[in-house]
Amino acid sequence: MREIRYYLTIFGSILAMGIGGTGCVNIAPWERGNLAKPQMELDPHPLQSELQSHNYSSREAAPSHKSSSGGGGCGCY
Repeated sequence: MREIRYYLTIFGSILAMGIGGTGCVNIAPWERGNLAKPQMELDPHPLQSELQSHNYSSREAAPSHKSSSGGGGCGCY
């Protein structure tokens, strides 16, 4: 029992040091441009995604995700 507790204590302290050591990083101002690239966004092409969503909702006779009204297959609203 004492041996298991010893190993759990060592494992817990190594795990805590590993998590705590990878938390925060200081980024220099001249390096911030690399992180602000369009490829790093969740949706790198928002205009293209909006147009595809509009075309899909008007052609599939499905309601748009932005409005509550149903769409017709003709593209009428």
